[in-house]
Amino acid sequence: MLLILNKLQLAASLFKTNLTIKVISVKFIHSTFAKYDKVEDIENDTDLPVPPSKDRSKIIPVDISIKYLKSSAYKQSYGDEPIWKYYKRNFKGHIPPKKTRKTCIRSGILATGNPCPICRDEYLVLDYRNIDLLKQFISKESGEILNYHYTCLCQKAYKDLLVAIMKSREYGLFPYNVPFRYYNYLEWKN
Repeated sequence: MLLILNKLQLAASLFKTNLTIKVISVKFIHSTFAKYDKVEDIENDTDLPVPPSKDRSKIIPVDISIKYLKSSAYKQSYGDEPIWKYYKRNFKGHIPPKKTRKTCIRSGILATGNPCPICRDEYLVLDYRNIDLLKQFISKESGEILNYHYTCLCQKAYKDLLVAIMKSREYGLFPYNVPFRYYNYLEWKN
């Protein structure tokens, strides 16, 4: 008897008229997910247009960077001040974080809205031959390399800066000497 009831319930479920097919509305399907099968395909897609102002995949030679530092376009942008002088770092709250961001450029594209002073200008190339740029990151009083808290460089640009300064000092292009300060001792004499 139990076997017959099971078969009747199975037959009744097949003939029910309230069975409906579920259809997902088209407005809930995002166009990027319709194009790709996996999430990795979306991240690795190179067809998406990159604005020219954020593209950093083109390599600028050091010679062009040295000419740029002497040009009128550089003078108009930065004047006689160092490139980091008027840069303001964005951070949440009123207390700045202990370290700056790791990098501003990821896979050849500016990844942040407020990149560091080196990453924001594509013609500023950190190289041991670019002495005029390296001098801006040396303290005039003590001759030491300025910290990234002071200059607001990202960690990658700061490491490149340290390597460029050390390499230029090894080649003899950049002086080790500390500037001598002359004092007028007549002011303290009785």
